Amino acid sequence: MRSPITRALKEWAIAIKALETGKTIMLLRKGGIREQGGHFTVTSTQVLLYPTYEHQKPDLLKPEYACQIKTVPSGWHPETIPIGSRAEIIEILPVTAESTVAALLPYHIWNEKFVSERLKWKPRNPLYILLLRTYRLQEEREIPYLPEYGGCRSWIDLATPFDIERAQPILSDAEFAQQVTAIRRAVHG
Repeated sequence: MRSPITRALKEWAIAIKALETGKTIMLLRKGGIREQGGHFTVTSTQVLLYPTYEHQKPDLLKPEYACQIKTVPSGWHPETIPIGSRAEIIEILPVTAESTVAALLPYHIWNEKFVSERLKWKPRNPLYILLLRTYRLQEEREIPYLPEYGGCRSWIDLATPFDIERAQPILSDAEFAQQVTAIRRAVHG
């Protein structure tokens, strides 16, 4: 039996929607401005998915995703945050070559501009490909936004623990394994 968890990974709401609908199993990370030591590190492999809205930019998404978001002013956040899924980070693949990242374009929601900008920001640091097995929680819950959830960081601890025991995988084992294999092939050539 698993204990309830509070650790959450912050990500654009549109990316979480793509994870929750099986459109992708990967995230691309360089690290938030407030990351410890300025570098991205995975602090937990079992996480809740916390949607953010402030930094979503349509011009960094593929057209089919760009049309699904509206931009919000800097510092805006909703009064409540919907938490409906959790993920297991099953693999972290550091990537530095633009050609490798270009080979991954079919497997995520971002466009070439996003990828290029991420590679150029802190160019000595790799871009991390996170492979996630996403699960839908038994029920989505709205939690109140708290000031400690704000800021440019990847990881937060929620004030409310979530039971993840009966969460259901978004993709079947076979579908998930097929995507993992394809992504690994793209990364390792």
